[in-house]
Amino acid sequence: MSIDVSVADGICTIVINRPERLNAMDAEHYAALSQAWCRVRDDAAIRVAIVTGAGPKSFTTGADIKSFLTGPPGYDEMWLTQRDQLLNRGLEVWKPVIAAINGYCLGGGMTLMLATDLRVAVTHATFGLAEVKRGVIPGNGGTQRILRQLPHAIAMEMLLTGDAIDADTAARWGLINKVVPADKLMETALDYARRIAANAPLALQAAKELALRGRDMDLATGLRMEQVMNRLLMATDDAREGPAAFAEKRPANFKGK
Repeated sequence: MSIDVSVADGICTIVINRPERLNAMDAEHYAALSQAWCRVRDDAAIRVAIVTGAGPKSFTTGADIKSFLTGPPGYDEMWLTQRDQLLNRGLEVWKPVIAAINGYCLGGGMTLMLATDLRVAVTHATFGLAEVKRGVIPGNGGTQRILRQLPHAIAMEMLLTGDAIDADTAARWGLINKVVPADKLMETALDYARRIAANAPLALQAAKELALRGRDMDLATGLRMEQVMNRLLMATDDAREGPAAFAEKRPANFKGK
C-alpha cells in the first residue's frame, strides 16, 4: 500500500499502489500523492509525469468510501485549503502529465484524470462520476472540469445520473487520446512521455500554463500574454539550441535554461 514514485530520463512515473482496494485512497495515500506532485513540480530533472494504478483492474476509484464518507473531516479543516494539495485540487504543476488508465477510473480517479493533459486507456477502462448515488458530489474539480472537457449534455448526463461510460465512448467524445490493449498501455504512455521530454522544458511549461490560464482570459489578454512569454523564452539558452540543432540536423539538447 503506497504511492510509488520513480524517475528515469526526465520521466516521473507515479503508481497508485493499493490494488486490493482498487487503488482507492485514504488520507495517508492522498498525502503521499500530494508529495509526489510537489516533487514533479519542484524537481528540475523531471520534464513530464505519468500517473497510473497498480494491477490490471483499476486506475483509481478515488477516495476510500470507508475512510471518508463514514468519517468526514471536521469543519475546521475546510479552511486548510493548502494542506496536501493535489493536481486536481489546485496545485499548479506546469509540467505535462499523462494518465495511463489501466481500469476503473471512477469518482476521484476521474477528477484526477480530468486534471491531466494526455490520457491513454485500456480497452476495459470505465469512466464515471457516481458521487450523486452516494449522497455527495464529485470533489476536487469534478463539477468544475467535466463541462470544460465534454459537450454540455454529455457532461451533465454523467454528472447527474452517475452512470459510467466505456473507453470507446470516452475516446469518441475526446475525453481520452487513445484506447490500447492492456499490454500496450505503459508503452504508449512512455512513447508520449519521451516525445514530450525531448522538447524544450521551459517552452513546455509555458505552453501548458498559457493554454490553461487562457480559458479564464479574454482573447486580447491571452494573445498579449503569449507575446510576453515568447519574449522571455527567446532569451533562454534553449531558444538558441533549438534553431542550432535544426540547422545542424541533429537532435536538440535542451537544458531548461
